[in-house]
Amino acid sequence: MTSKPYLLLSSGNSEPSQEDIQVTRKLVEAGKIMGIELLDHIVIGEDEFVSLKEKGYI
Repeated sequence: MTSKPYLLLSSGNSEPSQEDIQVTRKLVEAGKIMGIELLDHIVIGEDEFVSLKEKGYI
């Protein structure tokens, strides 16, 4: 059995901020060091969501 860790934060705005993008890049690099693949970073707004993987940041 495999579990997938996740982190959920909400601001109500689905447009990725520069901080979201920077954190995603840092998580990708940290994951490489630890042997953990970051599958996606999803920014959730009130009525929609944005996948940073689909935007090309992962």
